[in-house]
Amino acid sequence: MNSFLQQIINGLSIGSVYALMAVGYSLVYSIMNFSNFAHGGVIMIGAYIGFFLMTILNLPFFISFLLAGVGTAILAVSVEKVAYSPLRKRNAPFLYFIISAMGASIFLENIVVATIGPTFRTYPAVFSSTPINIGGISIGRLDLTMFIISAISLSILIYIIEKTKTGMAIRATSYSIKASTLMGVDTNRIIFIVFALGGFLAGIAGVLFGMKYTVYPQIGFITMKSFIAAVFGGLGSLPGAVIGSILLGIIETLTSGYISSQYRDLIAFALLIFVLVVKPTGIMGKSTEDKA
Repeated sequence: MNSFLQQIINGLSIGSVYALMAVGYSLVYSIMNFSNFAHGGVIMIGAYIGFFLMTILNLPFFISFLLAGVGTAILAVSVEKVAYSPLRKRNAPFLYFIISAMGASIFLENIVVATIGPTFRTYPAVFSSTPINIGGISIGRLDLTMFIISAISLSILIYIIEKTKTGMAIRATSYSIKASTLMGVDTNRIIFIVFALGGFLAGIAGVLFGMKYTVYPQIGFITMKSFIAAVFGGLGSLPGAVIGSILLGIIETLTSGYISSQYRDLIAFALLIFVLVVKPTGIMGKSTEDKA
């Protein structure tokens, strides 16, 4: 039983970071009707920003991960202005947005390889490696920190979406961008805010992910699992993205603990195929015809 509970706790830790990444996919999808594959590149940049702030500038962890979030928020907004805004103004088909997003992701990855290099980098030890033992269950201090930071960040995001006027405008725009424009909502401002929020959470997730594992240019591909989690929970649904991420994290850790770590990625992508075939809208997603 202790072994099972240990795997659940480990799954909650990594699943909470997946959730930070997945809500970025869901936010953009709910407003702009396409999957922002450049989000993985933004997460990767966030991991590098946090790493260099902590190693070269020797800034404290808390300041570093906040500045990484600010940096990736600016980057996410910049990607929207350069890669997506011109397409929005021309009312381009959604396929063009997806192609542009993939191009932006490849660009971000290759510019890091060309300027920083492909070398794997490891964050300095911030938290003690001595775990917290509770009833025979070990909880890593980094894992606990990841879960707490993710929970607080997601709670603030949900509060913004559900309890503020800006959140009301985001929800209205996600329902119908054309109707929201007719009702006086500045949809360009809403899109700016959505990308900024998603980018900020991507930066935080990138730092936490880099601290848990390592930092390298191809991190963006690994973070595609957060997209799987978003699809599993239901693209466009923030609660769905969180639930899908937690479930995916638990499934991965149980697979690693009881079968083999070699099957962890296989199970994740098999789950994506299964969901797309059986229930394309995911657990909490809405059925739509024009979103892709």
